Amino acid sequence: MNNNSGKITPGSNPHHPKKGSQIKVEPIKDLKDIKTIKKMIYGNPLHYCIFVLGINTNLRASDLVRIKADQVKDIKPGDEIEIKERKAKKYRRITLNNQCVQAINKLLATRDYKDDEPLLTGQRGPIKPNTIHKYVKRWCNLINLKGNYGSHTLRKTWGYHQRVTFSRGIPELMQAFNHSSQKQTLDYLCVQPSEIKSLYENEL
Repeated sequence: MNNNSGKITPGSNPHHPKKGSQIKVEPIKDLKDIKTIKKMIYGNPLHYCIFVLGINTNLRASDLVRIKADQVKDIKPGDEIEIKERKAKKYRRITLNNQCVQAINKLLATRDYKDDEPLLTGQRGPIKPNTIHKYVKRWCNLINLKGNYGSHTLRKTWGYHQRVTFSRGIPELMQAFNHSSQKQTLDYLCVQPSEIKSLYENEL
C-alpha cells in the first residue's frame, strides 16, 4: 500500500486497483485469436477444456470449477447440465454444444475420474478460479494480445460473439447474464462504443 509520503511499501503494486474497484477485462474479439489459442493449448486437455467450456458458455470461472465428472460422462451435444451458481446461489441449466462435448471427452479420456470429482482437476488437485485467471492471462500474452484479460474474458468472449458474430439480441443476452439493463449488457461486452461509432458511418 502507499503511505502518506507517497512511497510504495515493499511488495505492493502501484498498478493494483483500489479496494472495492475492479480492472475491466476484455473479450477476445478476433476469431483468429480464438483459433490460435485453441491450437496452442490443444495438446493440454485440461487447458483446452477450460478454454472451450469458458467461451462456449457464459459460466463464471467459479462455476466452471463446480462441474463434476458424473455430470458430463456420456454427455452428447445438446444435452444440459445443471449448475448452482456460486455468486447468485441459483440453479442454472446450461446446454453444451459439440465443441464443449469434444473438449470434455478429450479430458475425461486422460484418466479415470471418480463420479464426484471435479472435471477440471490437475496434477495438484481441483483447479481454482484464480488459476483459470492466470491461465487466460498467460494464453493471451503468449499470442501478444494487447489489453486486460483474465478469467472473466472467457464469459465475455461468449457474449461478445453471440452479439457481434451471431447477431443475437440484447434482450436474450440480458437474460443470459442476468443484467438489469441493455446498457449494462452492452458495456459488459465492450460493444457499445463500436456500435455507436458505426452509426456515424452510415451515409444518407
